[in-house]
This record gives sequence, structure tokens and C-alpha cells, in this order.
Amino acid sequence: MLQVSFGIFLVFLGVFAGVMLREPRSLWSGVSFFLMMLSLGALLLVVTATYSQWLAAHEGLLWALLALAVVAGLFVLAFPLLLFLLFLIEGVRVVRHEGLSPGNLLSLVFAGLWFGFLFVWPVVGVWEKGSLGTALYIIVSFSAVYMLSLMAMYALSALLNLLHLRKGRRLDYIVVLGAGVDGDRVPPLLAGRIEKGLALLGHNPQARLILSGGQGPGEDLPEGEAMAAYAIGKGAEPGRLLRETGSANTEENLRFSWALMEGKAPRVAVVTTAYHVFRALLIAKKLGLRCVGFGSKTKWYFTLNALLREFAGYIRLTRRRHIRVVGGVAGFVLLLWLLTRL
Repeated sequence: MLQVSFGIFLVFLGVFAGVMLREPRSLWSGVSFFLMMLSLGALLLVVTATYSQWLAAHEGLLWALLALAVVAGLFVLAFPLLLFLLFLIEGVRVVRHEGLSPGNLLSLVFAGLWFGFLFVWPVVGVWEKGSLGTALYIIVSFSAVYMLSLMAMYALSALLNLLHLRKGRRLDYIVVLGAGVDGDRVPPLLAGRIEKGLALLGHNPQARLILSGGQGPGEDLPEGEAMAAYAIGKGAEPGRLLRETGSANTEENLRFSWALMEGKAPRVAVVTTAYHVFRALLIAKKLGLRCVGFGSKTKWYFTLNALLREFAGYIRLTRRRHIRVVGGVAGFVLLLWLLTRL
């Protein structure tokens, strides 16, 4: 049993390593990591059972393992409630600090929906067994669990794509994505992106910095120009800067910046705010641009709200796949219901 458990762990470890080395820009990075950790947990349980007599002779270690198991179990059981409280508290903080607007209400709306799913939705499941109501209840429940699982894997994959062992990667180009300027002034969120790009530029002496962003409403000049001026003011060498000034969204940021690059397969890094990195990488993958992502920091309470927007953007980007999954399950459940009526 120990050999089997160890073998399964090695398989999932290999799958995770393969995904991260070959193409980490997908939800498979989060899924493979989750499966690897699940197999590791199973392996540790088998090890504990196999060497229980030895552990009994080392009481301190045994109690430490039991305490970790209890903490992990309580966390899993309490996680739904913790998730509700986290989004409720941070949602209130967003409104207090950023003001009342539809975009700033996302965390509170999610907390309300999650509360309803945890405490109200189970009460709804009292319809007569075998009725159409039961079938619809199963479909809605599956859809909610499916979306929450997707969100969890999205967040985990996003985190994994932010982890880098080194900043010096022999990069050829570093693309900093624009985020809107106030007249000609670079706001703090965009400044954080530029400064992250400048830090990477210092670790990659041969790289050039592409500052990407067009001119939108309320902006006195294109974002790329304002970003370049900010970078020069921070000590950047003007000769290492490229300006992309025609884009209006993330996809155009990447596509127009790619057009400025020389070489057949340049080494590219994309810099944006941490919560936006993963979706930018997914868009780059869709375009065929190989790159890695680096994230600048922002306020934690704002990150949760923004993460929900990013996840909504991911769902729009991949909606056909998820419609097929939910539609397939819904069709199967309704088919079973029809068969029971015959």
C-alpha cells in the first residue's frame, strides 16, 4: 500500500511539474497542484498508519501530526463559512474606501449569493423526490458547485503563475500593461506596474521595456507616453523604452506590443497588477504569444473584488466550454427525469 501511494504521488508530482514546465497558463496548473497535494496527503496518512508503532514511541511527533490533521479537518469543514465572512468583511472595506458603485459591490454580492447557497438553498431542496423541481434543484446545485470549483482552480492557477524562482530570466522584452491615466498623471496602481517593470529591467540587462496603452476618455495623452515619462523620471534609460500607444484593452496591449518585438521567438514577460496577470496570460496564450507574468502589488481588500471581475472575464473568454459542461449535465438530469415519468 505504501508503494502504491508513493507511486501515485510521484505520478501527480510528474504531471504537475510537466504542466508548469510546458504550459502553466491554464487551469490545469491549479488542478494538477491540487491533485498532487491530495495524493501527498493520502501518502502521509498511509505512512502514519504503516509506522504507527514507531510513532507511538515518539509521542511528541504523534501529537503534532494529530494536531495538524485536526486543524486541517476543521479548516475544510469551516471553509465555506470562512469564505462568506472573508468576502463580507472585505466587501464592506471596499465600499468604505473606494465608494459605492456597481463594480465595488462585487464582493458583497458574492457574499450574499454564497450565504444564500449555504443557508437558504438547502431549504429549497424539499420538493417531492422525482419531481421536475428536484431535477431543477440538482441542475442549479451542480452549476453552483461547478462555478465555485472553477473559481477555486482559477485563483490557485493565478497564484502559481505569479511564483518565480528568479527575476533574471534573460528576457528580451518586458511589456507593462496600461491602466488609465488621470490627465497626464500616472495613478498609483499604474505606477506600481511600471516600477515592477523597471525592477525586472534591472535584472535583465539586455531587455527592453514596452509601455503599452492608448489614449482614452479623460486622458491628455496616450497611456504609453505617460508611462514612458514616468519611467524616465524614475531613472530608466530612454533608449531601452518602447511606446505602444494604440491599444484600448488587454488583448490589443499584447497584440500591438508583440508587433514591436524583433526576433522569431523573443523571451517576453508581461507585467500588470497581480490579480490581472493570469487572465492576461490566458489572452496571450490565445494569441500565440509565449510569455511569463509578473504582478505588482495592490491593496488586499481591492484584490478580492478585482479577482471576481477577472474570473468573470475568464468565464466570458471560455464560456462555450462551460456552457457545454453545464448543458450536458442538465440534459442528462432532465433525461433521467423523463425516463422516471414513463
